[in-house]
Amino acid sequence: MPATLKDVAIRAGVSPSAVSRTFTDGASVSGKMRRKVEKAAAELGYQPNFLARSLTTRRTKLIGLISNNFHNPIFLEVFDLFTRGLQDRGLRPLLVNLSDETDPDHSVQMLHRYSVDGVVVASSTLPPAFAKAFRDKGIPVVSTFGRYSSSPDVHVVSIDNVAAGRMAARALIERGYRKVAFLGGPQAATSTQDRLHGFLQALSAAPEVAVDHSFADAYSFQAGRREMQRLASGELAEAYFCGDDVLSIGALSAIRDTGRRVPDDVGLIGFNDMEMSGWENIALTTIRQPIRQIVTSSVELMCAMLEDPDRYPEARLFPCQVVERATLRPRP
Repeated sequence: MPATLKDVAIRAGVSPSAVSRTFTDGASVSGKMRRKVEKAAAELGYQPNFLARSLTTRRTKLIGLISNNFHNPIFLEVFDLFTRGLQDRGLRPLLVNLSDETDPDHSVQMLHRYSVDGVVVASSTLPPAFAKAFRDKGIPVVSTFGRYSSSPDVHVVSIDNVAAGRMAARALIERGYRKVAFLGGPQAATSTQDRLHGFLQALSAAPEVAVDHSFADAYSFQAGRREMQRLASGELAEAYFCGDDVLSIGALSAIRDTGRRVPDDVGLIGFNDMEMSGWENIALTTIRQPIRQIVTSSVELMCAMLEDPDRYPEARLFPCQVVERATLRPRP
């Protein structure tokens, strides 16, 4: 049987409450007492039960990490960075899949049942109401990859998707494309709306460039491939800004199936710069979103909120950059 707190107390010759204080962050215990208890615990192989301790401290150290796009490979990187970042801070991530969820109140009730200390909403497609619903119930929340606002209702760590759309448009204009299009993800997603808005905004200053747009039904390879197959039944644009790398790779597959060459016949620029975008057989020109910095900042902000739940909501924005590879014609 595993050693218990009482076993450690007997071995160390102290009270059970002294053992409990030794393994409770911030509790008052002398150096001599700590050494006795830790020595006895090591000899017995004792490991504190954090879930049992939470009944006393009312802190579980559980952080709900919720998302709704588990089909997108970029979130493998996101989840890896988040889980390691939270664990390094002594917190325990609870991964929640909201792929089919439409009711924020149901999500709040579910996370309440797990007694989480905080929630990270890691999504660029869930509406702002999801994160706000947690805040309204008094749960510390960070919206990662959420929609930027100069006066946010909750803490937001993200990029300026409108500026990213302008960046993609300028990249196509500079290369001399005269017929371009936007291939976005789900039309209702705020990231899709904002990237399209910025794209059209920049192109409005270039009247010589014809522009069109369409939407895939998900941020996934198959959705991008299906939409490009549909577009390929007519006349294609000279270049496409795809609102996500995985959409771009699906579109690339469909274009190649028609016998067209990229970038000779059709150009592509994606968004995110996920790992496979740099593979030699893909070599996608894309806009890099600084995933690691965004996740690190989100974890730091969550830790700060656990210490000060009334911290005033702030928006932290990170810049993007174009990564040159092989799916657009070269700059003049």
